[in-house]
Amino acid sequence: MDNASIEQSLARLDAEISERFSEMTALLKQWAGAPVEDYELLGPGGAPVRLSELFGTKDDLIVVHNMGASCAYCTTWADGFNGVVKHLEDRAAFVVISPDPPERQAEFAASRGWRFRMVSCAGTTFAADMGYAQEKDGKTWYMPGYSTFRRDPDGSIRRVGRDFFGPGDRYLSIFHMFEMLEGGTGDWYARHSYEKAEPAGTSG
Repeated sequence: MDNASIEQSLARLDAEISERFSEMTALLKQWAGAPVEDYELLGPGGAPVRLSELFGTKDDLIVVHNMGASCAYCTTWADGFNGVVKHLEDRAAFVVISPDPPERQAEFAASRGWRFRMVSCAGTTFAADMGYAQEKDGKTWYMPGYSTFRRDPDGSIRRVGRDFFGPGDRYLSIFHMFEMLEGGTGDWYARHSYEKAEPAGTSG
């Protein structure tokens, strides 16, 4: 295939992907849309904070559902959001929520240089109600992703969008850059630190 044919094929695929992306976004919003209660969560130092308070002066809120400090992949997504948090906060309120206790969140955030707000959902049903935690074999298993919320003029809150995170998704640009390398992603996996290689199997 010559370069002209490749360019034509790429233009066609780009248009198809854009159309499918719009369709998927609409379905994700339809899947997520529902009123939610004003959950009481744990803010810095363990102080109670309501979901409604997280909006601040904004009417829109992005909540990242993070599995906690033990997950290297969740840490990688959070590292990426840290670089664009000011852009995100210009459009909507932004917060990362995990089941870790507030003191553990503060310690880990400081070690990573994170600049975004963190709130704990420990002891609440928030993650489970939003579809990011489930009980199995007597243990709670958390899943990564994000929810978007809207605060209406009467103070009520609606979830308007949701999606899950997973290796290779569109929310972590490094995977797509890796795919352009010879051999693609190869055997790479996320680690908390690359100064000293961690044993395989410690990325979760």
